[in-house]
Amino acid sequence: MHIPDGYLSPQTGGFFYLLMAPLWFWASRIVNKTLKAKQVPYLAFSACFVFIVMMFNIPMPGGSVGHAVGGTLAAILLGPWAALIAITVALAVQAMFFGDGGIMAFGANCFNMAFILPFVGYYSYRLIGFGSAKNSGRKPVAAALGAYFGIVAASLFAGVEFGIQPALYHTAQGRPLYCPYGLNITVPAMLAQHLLLFGWIEAGITFLVIRYLQKEDEGLIKP
Repeated sequence: MHIPDGYLSPQTGGFFYLLMAPLWFWASRIVNKTLKAKQVPYLAFSACFVFIVMMFNIPMPGGSVGHAVGGTLAAILLGPWAALIAITVALAVQAMFFGDGGIMAFGANCFNMAFILPFVGYYSYRLIGFGSAKNSGRKPVAAALGAYFGIVAASLFAGVEFGIQPALYHTAQGRPLYCPYGLNITVPAMLAQHLLLFGWIEAGITFLVIRYLQKEDEGLIKP
């Protein structure tokens, strides 16, 4: 799902940097106030886990790649604002040292994977699992479904960001300057891959980890 440089206009890239700036600021304040000292290692571990999971990339049509993220899992364990920080750190390392995702597109990638994904996933998990105990069989199912919805939502936003480029930025003759594919191609391509494959991988990873934690340390699971 990483967007490389050259597929989004500088204006689009700048817009998402501006959009993410207050979210990064607010997330840092919330995490600083709410994250307990003993949870800090878990934040670092979550960033490492997300980084490793996202390194298993499969090329996708339209200039992006598909992969699991682990964002909903991080949000369930630490809260969505801490997950935003963890995923941002992982994305920054990937962009700067591994060329996985563009520098100009960094804000857009963070918006999709560090904001949309964990927040949609976490609150879907809270809604589906509402009222269930931490050791309930409904908890890992809710976590898996939340993870599925979260990554599919992120892929939808990425598809829209790709697809609006030809309409907004083109030559006088109508030749696209950035992503050459319209919404009729990018949105179905991104959604299909994540609805049929990557969403289930994300859900499976999340289900297994939450199920394991129920047996070993259910205190790590947020209600």
